[in-house]
Amino acid sequence: MKKLINTPEHAVDEELAGMVAAHGDLIKVIAPNVVVRRDAPRQGKVGVISGGGSGHEPMHGGYVGLGMLDAACPGAVFTSPVPDQMLEATKAVNGGAGVLHIVKNYTGDIMNFELAAELARAEGIDVASVVIADDVAVKDSLYTAGRRGVGGTVLAEKIVGAAAEAGADLKAVTALCQKVQDNVRSMGMALTSCTVPAAGKPTFELGDDEMEIGIGIHGEPGRTRMKLATADEITEMLATPILDDLPFKSGDSVLAFVNGMGGTPLMELYIVFNKLAQILKGRGVGIGRSFVGNWITSLEMAGCSITLLRLDDELTRLWDAPVKTPALRWGI
Repeated sequence: MKKLINTPEHAVDEELAGMVAAHGDLIKVIAPNVVVRRDAPRQGKVGVISGGGSGHEPMHGGYVGLGMLDAACPGAVFTSPVPDQMLEATKAVNGGAGVLHIVKNYTGDIMNFELAAELARAEGIDVASVVIADDVAVKDSLYTAGRRGVGGTVLAEKIVGAAAEAGADLKAVTALCQKVQDNVRSMGMALTSCTVPAAGKPTFELGDDEMEIGIGIHGEPGRTRMKLATADEITEMLATPILDDLPFKSGDSVLAFVNGMGGTPLMELYIVFNKLAQILKGRGVGIGRSFVGNWITSLEMAGCSITLLRLDDELTRLWDAPVKTPALRWGI
């Protein structure tokens, strides 16, 4: 294992310290390992928080700031944060207007966020939750009952964060998050495994001439393992099930999101996007907005995912709204 770490047990703590050292004007870290917007809580503003295992950077801590999340709870690598973190995050961002939990559909995340919400309500905080479950690859996985929450989470955090920043109330923000969930679909693939620092060895084995289609962001098995194909063929294998699932139809406008898993060069992601644009054009689906890069990763895994969000005027306006976080910045 070759990694730029000191010890596996301190990697997340040192990562968070580095984030504060680099972005202290935007974020702070409070105990127990909660990334909080520097100016939180904002009185009268709905607080928006999310969280999950580390190793998916910049999700979620990189999305804390103006126009996006108010706090994020990072667990150990690929491990759900604990209810204490989620409760402290909820309290830290409570400005009296309630708090929304955006939860990826993984068993540990669901259970711990539910417990934290109950504890927060007992302290008089109004808490709502929306579960993101956008992965069309498999119905159930090692980590979930039902579909996994993947790339759609980032889009939900940006859009919902913009609405909360503009003063929307908890009911409206919650309904908006559910609207994103109802209109977003994703699927990913892997060319290689990744190595969790504490494990010290690859999560799974793929031959030099193999790939896995439909894999999850923790390395969970996908739909099929097969011989390596071209970028165009891989893009077809990912895009077709997404388009058929919603289903997306001619005349739709979408936010087209091609995401790298952490070890994929941007050059290759644009090759995938080129083919995706051709596929969408062939179906009469317009690209209203595009988003390309390593935004929800799986450590150093080589591979990619595709996410499509069906847009309307409201979602487009909120996507375009100003954002200033460690990872995303525009309109400022």
